[in-house]
Amino acid sequence: MRPTTLAKTALAALATSVAGGLASKDSQSFWYARLRKPGFQPPRQAFPIVWPILYTDIAVVSASTIDTFEERGETQKAAAYKRALAANLVLNASWSWLFFNRRRLGTSAVAAGVLAASSADLARRAAGANPAAGAVLAPYPLWCAFATALSTRIWQLNR
Repeated sequence: MRPTTLAKTALAALATSVAGGLASKDSQSFWYARLRKPGFQPPRQAFPIVWPILYTDIAVVSASTIDTFEERGETQKAAAYKRALAANLVLNASWSWLFFNRRRLGTSAVAAGVLAASSADLARRAAGANPAAGAVLAPYPLWCAFATALSTRIWQLNR
């Protein structure tokens, strides 16, 4: 993988992390503390551990996937992956803004589902370049699917 490609995907993942983090600062708010949460809610400390690992995974696998497609001359697949990655990262950051900043529980649950589908699509596309890369990216859609279940249950508990 080329360092320039990795720098681009890492910056994109970092920007997503910062944007989501700015919205998530309200996770310490009285409003969030008052929400009813399901028993399967992970401890607060899990999120700052899981997300940096996932963002690193996204950046590295995406750079490798883009470069693999380009090296094979599959420029359309590389461009499609870049578009899918950009859309995915926008969805990723949007969830935090919908949930914490706008407090739209139902909308954020739907957004989490769309993010999970988008993340699964990224893993599928990465597997098309290299099956091992798709496997390495697989925890991302799995975590997003879990986040969908969690968001949906929080919404249900707090209508």
